Amino acid sequence: MRTLLNVIWFVFGGFWLALGYAFAGLVLCVLVVTFPLGVASFRMASYALWPFGRAVVEKPGAGAGSAVLNVVWIVLAGWWLALGHLLTAVAQAVTIIGIPLAVANLKMLPVSLVPYGKEIVPSDSLPPGRRPLHSL
Repeated sequence: MRTLLNVIWFVFGGFWLALGYAFAGLVLCVLVVTFPLGVASFRMASYALWPFGRAVVEKPGAGAGSAVLNVVWIVLAGWWLALGHLLTAVAQAVTIIGIPLAVANLKMLPVSLVPYGKEIVPSDSLPPGRRPLHSL
């Protein structure tokens, strides 16, 4: 079922969302100062391309540095990418088949806005007691 959902996701918006993250990653990797933001953008591109079967969890030990990077991320790329998720969700919600995809897009909004301090892991590899922030 995950593979089917991922294929449908890829065709109906995932490719374009991942392309947006990859473009942001390329732009952010131009400067040495924003290079960590570019790396995070490529990580998110992978998640936006094939999200089902993966979960977002809190990263242990994330401190004040991740909060600062999240603020810089929101200013430079996060709000554009979150807007892309929102617009894609609205477009997908028009059809009955697209409603689950629209819900998945809305679940990805928080991590597209503040990716630092979070980790993307396979859903079936979560240890007992570690709860995901959201899972697709």
